[in-house]
Amino acid sequence: MEQLGAYLLTQRIAPLVNRYVVTAPDGGDVLAFAEQKRFALKEELTFWSGEDRARRLGGFKALKVLDLSAAYDVTGPDGRPLGFFRKDARASLLRSTWHLVPPGRPPAVGRERSLPVAVARRGWQLVDTFLPVPVPPMPFVYHFDFVRDGEPVLTVERLWGLRDRYVVHVRDPELDPVLALCMAVGLDALQSR
Repeated sequence: MEQLGAYLLTQRIAPLVNRYVVTAPDGGDVLAFAEQKRFALKEELTFWSGEDRARRLGGFKALKVLDLSAAYDVTGPDGRPLGFFRKDARASLLRSTWHLVPPGRPPAVGRERSLPVAVARRGWQLVDTFLPVPVPPMPFVYHFDFVRDGEPVLTVERLWGLRDRYVVHVRDPELDPVLALCMAVGLDALQSR
């Protein structure tokens, strides 16, 4: 996979697993494919070079079972560490916040771009939790910006639509694209936990 650039991450509907397909932003050939089992005690995801699973690109695995400030190790195709990411539970009370840590580098901090959207999302989730009737899916489009020392590292922008689709911009030439894509999937699959 190319180092710098933009990717389109699309979630596909499937029973019992979260499936993700990575292409160029305009669609086209599959650059990567990932699956994550739902309802697993210890979250894990593997990226493959395609849906045939011919070549492993890497993936992430939770360090602990069910943890509010969960941390996830990210490894490459040979199992070597590419870094890790973790949710900042305290900062996420108001606006979801994650730390993305490549090996030997300071962390990049990622936050929801819009505070009003973050507050509205939390209100929508509360209504959904306490209302005795089903509430329609959340109508909010949210984006995350990861920065280190004031410099952009990674941007994940959710596209409007019924399916979960994200444009992932790798802005730091030293950020491994598998680490970036694992973080993007984490924002989709792990956001509400």
